[in-house]
Amino acid sequence: MDSRTKFILDVMIGAVVPVLILDNLSNQLGTTTTYIVAALVPVAWVFIDLFLITKRFNFVTTYTGVFALGGGLLTFWFVDGVQYAIKDTLGYVFTVLVFGLSILLGKPIMYYFTRQALNPTTRKQNKLLKTFFAVPNVYRSLVNGTLIILSVSICSGIANFLLNLSMVTAEFGTVAFNEQVARTNAITRIALTIPAYVALGAAILLIRRGINISLEDVDAEDEEDELELWDWLELYEAQKLAEA
Repeated sequence: MDSRTKFILDVMIGAVVPVLILDNLSNQLGTTTTYIVAALVPVAWVFIDLFLITKRFNFVTTYTGVFALGGGLLTFWFVDGVQYAIKDTLGYVFTVLVFGLSILLGKPIMYYFTRQALNPTTRKQNKLLKTFFAVPNVYRSLVNGTLIILSVSICSGIANFLLNLSMVTAEFGTVAFNEQVARTNAITRIALTIPAYVALGAAILLIRRGINISLEDVDAEDEEDELELWDWLELYEAQKLAEA
């Protein structure tokens, strides 16, 4: 499955389908059952993707799986009003805590996402990457990339809480409650996804720039068109050892 198809499916199943279920099936299934089904559809899609489509278990998929599992468990916390607004915002709280703590512990979470994206396959590549990620320019870009996503998550979490607080005012278990949840989800699940993708794109560009700046003084003997990242990292390490 290509990335464009995957993105479309993520949006449809994660945002559009739950809204359609909440809007149209309350009378047929009952309000509580409809609410549960709508909430669990995106969770089920995540696990279908992990176990049947992606079939790759690593840091990124583990993070996604834990996030989805938490969302699935929260589905059965039947609340309304302020408690519902808090419940629907706990995903953002989880992200803020993970990303924030990773910076405080000196292990910015984008370190792991970037490492997964580069996919080192040998012990030597792992060692090269670990050493290179400790280079000041690269490490700083990993921290700043994490901070970008952290900041957007804080703002999105606040917006999500306030929207739910103002729009979901009916009592749980009523048709009106499901309709209000559907309306709110139609806004938050799509509108708040945009800044999240923008933040991720900005973080990736920032990290890439940090990597490029650190490698720009490496002497590749005019062979840069034939070199892969791992070749650059080997040359970088050899040059630093020679300078030492």
